[in-house]
Amino acid sequence: MIYMQIKRGLLVIISSPSGGGKDTVIDRLLKIFPNSTRLINTTTRVPRPKDTPGVTYDFISNEQFKTGLSNKEYLEHNFYNGYYYGVNNQRLNTALAEHDLVFTNIDVNGRKSAADAGVKNLSIFLLPDDLKNLRTRIAGRGGLDETQINERLETAKREIARANEYDFQVKNIQGKLDETVAKVTEIIKKII
Repeated sequence: MIYMQIKRGLLVIISSPSGGGKDTVIDRLLKIFPNSTRLINTTTRVPRPKDTPGVTYDFISNEQFKTGLSNKEYLEHNFYNGYYYGVNNQRLNTALAEHDLVFTNIDVNGRKSAADAGVKNLSIFLLPDDLKNLRTRIAGRGGLDETQINERLETAKREIARANEYDFQVKNIQGKLDETVAKVTEIIKKII
C-alpha cells in the first residue's frame, strides 16, 4: 500500500491592535505569494461598509456562535469589544490542506491558542509607530464613539505589551506601507 503525505500549509498570523494595518498588509501579501489565501474567521459583529460576508468574515448571530462553541467547532475564540470572534476548525484545516500559506489576522489570544493546539505557524506583530496615529486610524474607520475609541486604545496597549510573544515584530510606520509589506515579505521568504 502506498501512503501519500498530506500537504499542510503554513499558518501566517499577522496581528496588530485595532486599526494597526493587519488587513491591509494581508491584502498586499496575497498578491505577492502564489497559492496563498486569507483564512475567513467568524464573528458576531455587524458588517462594516467595506465588509463582504464570506470574504472579510463569516457574520453569524450570537446564538449560532454559542452553538459552535458547544460543538467545539472553533480552534480559538475571543470576546472583543462586545463581539465574538473565532477560527473555525474545519475552515482552517481545509485552507491549510489547499494552500502553501494561510494568512489570518487573529489577535494575541488567538495566536496563543493556535500555538497551544500545535498548529504550525509564523507569527508577526505589527507595531504602531505612535498611539496618536493609531487613534486617528481607529476613529477614521467610523462607527465608533469616543468611549469605544478609548476602549480600543486601552486594548491596543495591552496587546502591544504582548508583542514579544510573537516570532517577529515589525513597526508599521504611518505612510510607509510599502516598507512594512517589504519587511514582512522578507521574513516570510526566509521561513518558507
